[in-house]
Amino acid sequence: MAKTRLNVSLDQDLAEFAKVFAAENRTSVADMVTQYLLALKRRVEGEYAEQILAHPAFYAAMEDAQEKLRAGTARWHSYDEVFD
Repeated sequence: MAKTRLNVSLDQDLAEFAKVFAAENRTSVADMVTQYLLALKRRVEGEYAEQILAHPAFYAAMEDAQEKLRAGTARWHSYDEVFD
C-alpha cells in the first residue's frame, strides 16, 4: 500500500518524549503512530489487535486511550487550548 504524509502538531515536550521513546525502542515515531492507529482500526473492525510494540508503558497508554474513547470519557481540547 502506498504511504501518504500526515502532519501532526504536538507540544514540544511530548514530541521530544516520543523521539526518545522511539529511539530507546529502536523504532520511529511514525512507526509508533502507525502501530497505534492500526491496532485501533483492527479493534474497530473486530479483528485481533496484535501487540506490536512490546514496551509495557506504550501498550498500557494505548489501552487507556482506547478505553476512554470507548467509554466516552476522553476530554477533547481545541487547538488553542493546547497550543496557546
